[in-house]
Amino acid sequence: MTMTPDEAAWFAESFNRLVTNVEQILLGKTFVVRLGFTALLSEGHLLLEDYPGTGKTSFARAIAQSVSGTTNRIQFTPDLLPGDITGVSIYDQRDNEFEFHPGPIFANIVLADEINRASPKTQAALLEVMEEGQVTVDGISHPVGAPFMVIATQNPIEQAGTYRLPEAQLDRFLMKASIGYPDRASTLRILDGAGVAAHSVKIDSVVSAELVVEMAQLARTVHVDPTIKDYVSRLVEATRSATEVRLGVSVRGALALMRAAKTLAASNGRHYVVPDDVKALAEPVLAHRLVIDAEAEFDGVTASSVIAQILIENPPPTERQAV
Repeated sequence: MTMTPDEAAWFAESFNRLVTNVEQILLGKTFVVRLGFTALLSEGHLLLEDYPGTGKTSFARAIAQSVSGTTNRIQFTPDLLPGDITGVSIYDQRDNEFEFHPGPIFANIVLADEINRASPKTQAALLEVMEEGQVTVDGISHPVGAPFMVIATQNPIEQAGTYRLPEAQLDRFLMKASIGYPDRASTLRILDGAGVAAHSVKIDSVVSAELVVEMAQLARTVHVDPTIKDYVSRLVEATRSATEVRLGVSVRGALALMRAAKTLAASNGRHYVVPDDVKALAEPVLAHRLVIDAEAEFDGVTASSVIAQILIENPPPTERQAV
């Protein structure tokens, strides 16, 4: 079943209400806000990397508040243990059996704050739940429910006290974004509200958790022409053969780009994907999955520059072909 034009119009209207709501908190960052909700409605996870004080935590909290589901915040520290995230089984002497006590990962929106300050062992506790939506403790699987999204923030790896996220962990994030500093006009508006603590600012919820699930299911039905699929395949294969790249984009990355492009198309009121949807998402969806060769990295090559060059060298299909 394919999305209809009327369903696409409804999807776009609901999506824009979510974006407008969060823009009350994150001023002047429309593109980043749209990326956040694209990740949520693509049933993916979002990694935010930026310097401290740019609004990463406020952005994640605003997304959670816009969806009237359950939310939890986990502050990652070097002494955090895997059980502190997933939960533990505790022996109940009255019933003579072990009882599972869920950890903070059991929520619709989970904010993993400063994820790269925890040890690799603790970071690995998120691998199963981010991929399969469940936690296995003592051989028993516990579903976390739907919708489920991890919004992780991390400081640049050059900062003291940080651990580099392993490739398997990065690959589980649908996309990676950077907020950056606000422009002058937005800074002035932020300073006008300096008398209010950031954590005390709350916004109303716009949609229910059930509606988020419905929108995510609807986004899957967006039409994708075979020429678009071929375009995505060419881009992914080009990352694997690039001379500056030691590890290219996985199949999971290709699927992530396709899912995100469908959601972006629907957010713009279209029931079909066009090449510009893929091009707009190529950098945030693919770049963090690349491992750049050490010599190329020393010469200043970045994952973003590799993706940009690949987009130039691989022309998209014409819109007449794609639709």
